[in-house]
Amino acid sequence: MQTERYWPMVDEEKKSLMESIHQLCVAEIAPRAKHHDETGEFPTAIVSKLAEMGMMGMMVDEKWGGAGLDVATYAMAMEEVSAACASSGVIMSVNNSLVCWPISEYGNDAQKEKWLKPLAQGQKLGCFALSEPGHGSDPAGLQCRAVKVPGGYKINGSKNWITNGKEADTCILFATIDPALKHKGICAFVVDTKIKGYIVSKLEDKLGITASSTAALFFEDMFVPDECLLGKEGDGFKVAMSTLDGGRIGIAAQALGIARCALEASKQFATEREQFGAPISKLQAIQFHLADMTTRLQAARLLTWHAAVKKQAGVKYSQDAAMAKLSASESAMWIATKAIQVHGGYGYTKEYVVERNFRDAKITEIYEGTSEIQRLVIAAEELRKS
Repeated sequence: MQTERYWPMVDEEKKSLMESIHQLCVAEIAPRAKHHDETGEFPTAIVSKLAEMGMMGMMVDEKWGGAGLDVATYAMAMEEVSAACASSGVIMSVNNSLVCWPISEYGNDAQKEKWLKPLAQGQKLGCFALSEPGHGSDPAGLQCRAVKVPGGYKINGSKNWITNGKEADTCILFATIDPALKHKGICAFVVDTKIKGYIVSKLEDKLGITASSTAALFFEDMFVPDECLLGKEGDGFKVAMSTLDGGRIGIAAQALGIARCALEASKQFATEREQFGAPISKLQAIQFHLADMTTRLQAARLLTWHAAVKKQAGVKYSQDAAMAKLSASESAMWIATKAIQVHGGYGYTKEYVVERNFRDAKITEIYEGTSEIQRLVIAAEELRKS
C-alpha cells in the first residue's frame, strides 16, 4: 500500500530503493526527531546514514561520486526524510540542490574532483551563502565584495540565514566585484570553510527546524584562489538563480513531508480518539478536514513531481518550480494548522508531532524565496506568454 500510494511513477528498482529509504526513516530517523527538535542537536548520525545510502548526492553522476538518480526520485526521497524529520530533510536538500548541483552544472573537472566528489559521497557537507542582512529577496543588490588580487580574490562582507552554516565544510559563496554592476558583477565561489577569514558568527534561535543550524557568516580579508571561481566573473547571478529553481523543488518536497506527517498523525488520532461514544473519525466535521488535507497534499505533490520531471528533461521549469514550492509550502502550513484542530487541545502540546509539524512548516513559506517571490516569478512568466 505504501509503495503504490506514494511512489506510483517509479520502476521496481526505484521502488525497492524508496522502500529502503522509508524503512530507514521509520526505524532510525523518526524516533530521533523529537530529541533533535528539543535539543537543537545536529543530527550527525542521521546524516551519516543518509550518506551511506547515497542520499547526499542523489542527482550527481556516478562518475563524481553521486547516485546518478533522477530529480523525481530525489523529490520522493526528500518527502520521505522530511516526513520523519524536517531538520534532516533540509540538511539533505541544501547539500543536494544548492551545493552539489551548481558544482556539477558549472564546475570544471578539477573542481568536481576536489569539491563535488566528497560532497556527493557525504564525506563533506555544504552550505549556500547568498542572502545578506539587507538583501534577502533582492540578491542583485548584495554587498559582499570580492576584490581581484594576484592569484585570486580577497573577500570581505557578511551573509545571513545560512542553512548548515555551522557544520559545513564547503560553501558556495556569492560576492560582487562591483556593487554598481548589480547582477552583472556577481561571482560564485567554492570555498573551504576552514580557511583564514571565514568566520561563523551568530546562530539563530528558531521557531522550527531547530536541529538544522542557521548561521550568520563574516568574511575578513579572506583570500580565495582563482581555482575557486565557479564559472566566469559575472556568472554568479545566473548560477544563483538557476540553483534556486532546483532548490525550490527540494523545499517543496520537504513541505510535502511535513504535511504528510501531520495528515497521517491526524488520521491515526481521529480513529483512536472517542467523543460522544464513537471515534471522532465518524464526525463529518473531522472527515471534511481530512478530505481537504488529503486533496491539498496530493495537488501539491503532483505539482512538485511535474516540476521535477521537467527539470530532469532539461526544459524550462522555473515557473513550475515556483508553483510547486508555493503550493507545497502553503499547503503544509494549512494542513499543519488543520492537524492541530483535529487534535484539539492535544495538538497544542509538544507530546504530539503535529505541534512540531506546525512550527517546521512555516519556514517553507520563507526560505528559497518567500511565497511573495514565488508569486512574482509565476506571474512574470505568465505575462511573458501573453
